[in-house]
Amino acid sequence: MGDEQYYTLEEVAEMLKVTYMTVYRWIKSGQLEAVKAGKQYRVSKKCLNEFIEKSAKDE
Repeated sequence: MGDEQYYTLEEVAEMLKVTYMTVYRWIKSGQLEAVKAGKQYRVSKKCLNEFIEKSAKDE
């Protein structure tokens, strides 16, 4: 995982002011890239920023 910062789904949900399930759906639908660490997903800061930028462009 290197020096990259990773967030839990709960942290991502809190940052984006959405529910945990919304973040989970984004990952399952392929909209948000995440890595699975054991039984939990982690979202890299880079992937989260890319997702936010793409979402802003789509609006």
